[in-house]
Amino acid sequence: MLVEFDVKDPRHLRWAVELWNEAAGSEIPITERFLRYNCTEDVGVARGGRFALAQGRRVGYLLCSACPSAPPSMRTDVTGWIEAIAVAPPFQRQGIGRTLLEWAEGWLASQDASTAGSTRLPGQGAAGLEEAAKRQSVGRIRVGGGLRPFVPGPLAGSATEAFFLACGYERDEEPLSWDVARSLSDYQPPPLSDVPGAARPGQPGQEALLLDFLAREFPGRWLWQAERFLEAGGRISDYMLLWTDEGVHGSCRLTFEDSVSPIDRFFPYGLARPWAQLGSIGVSQRLRGRGLGLHLLDAGLRRLHNSGINGCVIDWTTILDFYAKCGFQPYRTWTQLSRSLESGE
Repeated sequence: MLVEFDVKDPRHLRWAVELWNEAAGSEIPITERFLRYNCTEDVGVARGGRFALAQGRRVGYLLCSACPSAPPSMRTDVTGWIEAIAVAPPFQRQGIGRTLLEWAEGWLASQDASTAGSTRLPGQGAAGLEEAAKRQSVGRIRVGGGLRPFVPGPLAGSATEAFFLACGYERDEEPLSWDVARSLSDYQPPPLSDVPGAARPGQPGQEALLLDFLAREFPGRWLWQAERFLEAGGRISDYMLLWTDEGVHGSCRLTFEDSVSPIDRFFPYGLARPWAQLGSIGVSQRLRGRGLGLHLLDAGLRRLHNSGINGCVIDWTTILDFYAKCGFQPYRTWTQLSRSLESGE
């Protein structure tokens, strides 16, 4: 039997945390603060969830999300995300997870159907609109990796990965991503060349400059997340801004233990405290290849080191060689899984 998961009900959040931690073990536990943050109501984002009941108790749950009114810059072939799924170990392998997943696939299909093919993207002719409609009407469901991600995907080699593969989900073309980590207690800058720029913490009054940069260069997820961060009262100083003679041409987000976005979301528990997270990080496209990205990364890491940070995580990346220049090594490996919504009907 399935019943609604009300993300505004503190009891439901508490039950979900307990179920996740019972199912996931000690490597990637979540907290109520983590869950409340990830279930924040966002304009244009639809979230749904169900608890599974058995023997008079809640034994599992699933949360999923969709962005049916996404702006053009955020539209992809992804219809929605399976954000979280957990079944208490004594009740696993009894079809409960599949029942929850089938409900989520139907719910996501209903979100997709309400908007498929309804909007023409800028500069898109009739043929392009027809092709976009085909993509949207089929769509894909991704495991993890939503706008407020719980995880990028299942842990590689985990029972969760095996479950989704058995349910018809497939590894993406680039199937793996990583969290990388290191202690910053002994951080030393890598060899750096002179660059035409300087990185400094953002200052009050510079919020619009950050958003203008992201709207120009990273108008999808990174802009959306920065807007939500600032709306929630996040400190502009949690962003390092890269300045050139032409203004802001790069940004690097930092998460501290007292930031608006909970550090818990990056599962730093195997590292020595104090903790911090770094990312997203990027520079203007036309200035890439000049060493500015490494300069910005080093500036962020030196700031964390000088603030007394020890354990530092950079989450959900595929560019291991870039972060290795500053001593980061793989810490956790995620599998990227999805399936066609059409095949899930």
